[in-house]
Amino acid sequence: MRIALGIEYDGTDFYGWQRLKSDASVQMAVETALSRVAAHPVEISCAGRTDAGVHGRCQVVHFDTGAQRDMRSWVLGACSNLPDTVAVLWAQPVAAEFHARYAARSRRYRYHILNRPVRAALDARYVTWERLPLDAERMHEAAQALLGEHDFSAFRALSCQAVHPRRTVLSVSVRREGEQLFVEVEANAFLHHMVRNIVGSLLLIGRGERPIPWMAELLAGCDRQVAGPTAPASGLTFLGPRYPSHWGLPAEVSMSGENR
Repeated sequence: MRIALGIEYDGTDFYGWQRLKSDASVQMAVETALSRVAAHPVEISCAGRTDAGVHGRCQVVHFDTGAQRDMRSWVLGACSNLPDTVAVLWAQPVAAEFHARYAARSRRYRYHILNRPVRAALDARYVTWERLPLDAERMHEAAQALLGEHDFSAFRALSCQAVHPRRTVLSVSVRREGEQLFVEVEANAFLHHMVRNIVGSLLLIGRGERPIPWMAELLAGCDRQVAGPTAPASGLTFLGPRYPSHWGLPAEVSMSGENR
């Protein structure tokens, strides 16, 4: 049987999603918990790997098992064996053809900025602090240059192992809610550090240090060394992937309307 799970995690204390030989990873924590529930070794595949310090709102994974457990037992059993910073939100059987990574049509990220003179205390693990005033409208306007299919080399980490730098951004927005700014990006896929590098450049525009057209110029120039710095990991959350509705997954990870 193939089972899909939705997973939420605080990435602060992990060295990223991917399983490592020695350092703590979210993948290892989840596989260890599921292996205890299944009473056999379990390996999982995810929709999108996240870096050290990056959080997950609804990461989707799948695994195969011959163990007979109801879906509630997978959720509760896994949660009871996971650290407090990781939780399984739901579990459901899926077709054998389903693959958490390859079946996804898009991925969504949100970057959270606290924009006030004083640093965060309660939310310090989940935001990036910017003390200088930011103009969210300028940032939003500049970000629209990213829409569509482009070569995103200007926002690609040197360590990126992707075969090519072309990605398609489906939507991008910057909005303010009081002292909070949210940058949300949905794309078919992302390059290593792509969202954090985009945010690093948008911050310069928001502070008035660069003009609005600069974002389009960066994109066209394909030069990472010219773009802004990589924004901190703490503000970034992987909201989750989106799948065609025929897989029957929960609404939060399913496409809707004409995109089905």
